[in-house]
Amino acid sequence: MKKLFLLSIAAAANVLFFVNSAFAQTPVSSTQATSRTVEDGGTGPYKALMLTEASLPTHTVFRPKDMSAINEKNKLPIIAWGNGACANSPWEHINFLSEVSSYGFLVVAIGPMPREGERGRGSSTSSQLTDAINWAIAQNGDKNSPYYNKIDVTKIAVSGMSCGGLQTLETAPDPRVTTAVIYNSGIIGTPGGGMAGMPALTKDHLAKLHTPTLYVLGGEKDIAYGNGMDDYKRINHVPVFVANMDVGHGGTYSKPHGGEFSKVATAWYQWQLKGDKEAAKLFTGQQPGLSKDPNWKFEKKNMP
Repeated sequence: MKKLFLLSIAAAANVLFFVNSAFAQTPVSSTQATSRTVEDGGTGPYKALMLTEASLPTHTVFRPKDMSAINEKNKLPIIAWGNGACANSPWEHINFLSEVSSYGFLVVAIGPMPREGERGRGSSTSSQLTDAINWAIAQNGDKNSPYYNKIDVTKIAVSGMSCGGLQTLETAPDPRVTTAVIYNSGIIGTPGGGMAGMPALTKDHLAKLHTPTLYVLGGEKDIAYGNGMDDYKRINHVPVFVANMDVGHGGTYSKPHGGEFSKVATAWYQWQLKGDKEAAKLFTGQQPGLSKDPNWKFEKKNMP
């Protein structure tokens, strides 16, 4: 029965991979816009911009439009993002990532910036999350960069969905990382049991986590539900929270402003990367704020 379950996950993941891969990815050219606003720029205090940075054309950056509003008192923490289906494009997640960024975060997603309506393709690797972190840190120290001294390089999240969640787990042991967020994902437990290109992690890898960790899953309809919940049960050495909403593997990323997933994600980032005590209330206490929302179920360990 377990073997059949793993095979079904692999089959479903491969379907997602080949659907994404069916669409051609157009390289950035002189005729392609290098920035645009997603939706209305988000609901946070800093309207966000999605853009291509010439110094990192392999990634898509989301950051406040008005960088003059960013200073020593409100530096931007770093969020490195990996995509579903190991895709080399964040096209499925732009509403979600723009919304998160509008709350004062520098989001650096794997893959070139997608054109309006474009569905990117191509494969990615976990090392691209490290590339995102390295780039952001370098920009903060570059006097010629618009990001100079405006990034909080002591607060770094690695995050990703599905295959991107496995890339997140592979990158999370990096000592610079201060929190990990895994969306619609979990270690399959049988190396090579997923689709081609997925990080071949075993459950032993979970022992390498060293930061507070959040899992956001799509409930029992999510093909990654069993794997994610099994990860949660095995993690006993760091604070860990798992939130489930019954929406399946696709989450709510494409909904306006990223839907319910972005609300939970943003609160976690505000708490973990900015020390926001009000945001922390969604996850802390005997009756966390999330318990008041009938859309969500949760479990937590090693947390206040």
